[in-house]
Amino acid sequence: MTKITRDEVLHLAQLSALGLSQDEEVAMQQDLTQILGYVEMLDELDTAEAKPVFRVGGQSNIWREDQPQQDISREELLQLAPDTAEQQVKVPKVL
Repeated sequence: MTKITRDEVLHLAQLSALGLSQDEEVAMQQDLTQILGYVEMLDELDTAEAKPVFRVGGQSNIWREDQPQQDISREELLQLAPDTAEQQVKVPKVL
């Protein structure tokens, strides 16, 4: 079983911008070691005959057609906007 070292935990904590206490470092080291042990157990499974699954449920294309629900004019839509300029919706500048 792969064992995670303290240096690896500290490296992961640094990459994740986490500040860990010594107790948390030990707990994280144990948790990550257990997770890798579980993944190693999964690697032992024979998946040669397993087919890839793209959908868990049997549903396919469950989206509705993109149809307008009601007719509304451009002018009516512009009246709903909080601010307009030159027949367009005016939005705050984003930098």
